[in-house]
Amino acid sequence: MSSLAAKQPLLTEGPIARTLLMFALPILGSTVLQSLNGSVNAMWIGHYLGEAALTAVSNANLILFLLLGAVFGLSMACTILIGQSLGARNMLEAKRVVGTGVTFFVSVSVVVAIAGFFTTPLMLNALNTPADAQAFAVPYLRIIFVAVPSMFFYNFLMMTLRGAGDSRTPFVFMALSVVLDIVFNPLLIFGVGPFPRLGIAGSATSTLIAQTFALFALLFTLYRRKHFLRLTRAELGYLKPDMEILRSLVFKGLPMGLQMIVISSSAMIMIHMVNNYGSKTTAAYGAATQLWAYVQMPAMAIGAAVSSMAAQNVGASLWDRVSRITKMGVLYNFLLSGLLIGVIYLFNHAALGLFLPNDAQALTLAQHLNGIAVWSFMFFGVTFVLFGVVRSTGAVIPPLVILFISMWLIRPPFALALAPQLGADSIWWSFPLGSLASMLMAMGYYKWGGWRRARMLATPIAKAGQQPPGEAAVAAPQASTTAQGVPASAE
Repeated sequence: MSSLAAKQPLLTEGPIARTLLMFALPILGSTVLQSLNGSVNAMWIGHYLGEAALTAVSNANLILFLLLGAVFGLSMACTILIGQSLGARNMLEAKRVVGTGVTFFVSVSVVVAIAGFFTTPLMLNALNTPADAQAFAVPYLRIIFVAVPSMFFYNFLMMTLRGAGDSRTPFVFMALSVVLDIVFNPLLIFGVGPFPRLGIAGSATSTLIAQTFALFALLFTLYRRKHFLRLTRAELGYLKPDMEILRSLVFKGLPMGLQMIVISSSAMIMIHMVNNYGSKTTAAYGAATQLWAYVQMPAMAIGAAVSSMAAQNVGASLWDRVSRITKMGVLYNFLLSGLLIGVIYLFNHAALGLFLPNDAQALTLAQHLNGIAVWSFMFFGVTFVLFGVVRSTGAVIPPLVILFISMWLIRPPFALALAPQLGADSIWWSFPLGSLASMLMAMGYYKWGGWRRARMLATPIAKAGQQPPGEAAVAAPQASTTAQGVPASAE
């Protein structure tokens, strides 16, 4: 396996500060591009197809978010397994993860696509989607379900590459997908030139085209480069699922996906409480959350980056380096998130005015609540970074419990209890309290918890040359075959 170390730059080597920053920036770029894409699509639909169409997309996106939240967790489990395998220089195990992941994600995505396509009206009824919006939502969501296999499989490949230490290639193809989606959106909505006029279905069709094209372009590129994790014809046997890896993907991945659901469901509780104070307060809160989404992006990107870096170093048993990755991740969170928060405080009025140009009362409310809450996202950023490190070993339940306590058992009860005294301010102050509580619990678990003893697999991943018992006879020829495909660069 020495050829792997020699030819493929690993996250177990080099200066931590620079490596982490260069690895995190493309992840941050991908997150920004996704948000930009959603905003542009919403603009076309809202401005030209009306409020009912925009309501339809909002309802459909709630369903899609739940699906992608679960896939995020499963894909992150794959990232960690591949990172640990490559950190241990065990190409055989990395190939097993890839093969099992391909079969699993393709199978699940096809089942979800078929089931979702035929149950779309039932799901929209369950959300109490308004009747006028359902006319738009049904065709939109059905086409989105057709795109689910491409979405799921692309997400799997993106997280696989990040586990292998490559965040630039996923960023390039995410940019390709976003550009295609933005270009095709108006062409298919309005029927420009040779394109058919599809209305809201055109927006979903542009997503389908963009995701599918980007997926096949990425696959073509990986095979043309002879990427070391590609499955060659002789290695198609790896597509038969390894049950231990499959169990890890499900039982380690689902709790990570549930973290996203805890966050989104908590946000639904908070907006329900905000709605009680009238439309002006809701509009102010909506404008502020638009900014908050961007404030959280650096911390989320750094959290994903430290998870991939730490996983490789855990696989290599470089625990001192894992500790230094944690410290550098927390530092970068304060620098990047703090910079954004400082800019928002400096230009609070102008930034919120982008979303509330003609409502002075709502704008004043938004400035007030932003002043109370926005600084606390630095605390939440520390939580993201620490969670990224501890889950790199397979410790996934404690972060889920910590999030549930802070976002369900602390934030809403505090806001409700102090509402008679503070009014809407009780909601705004619940954000710093919840963020501080989650950070302190995460710090406590990082320092005193048993995350270093956690395992992704029941059988620990063996380092190169130390195959698990009973596999020595077959591992050697397979390992030598896979090592031959390692390219000079995976970028």
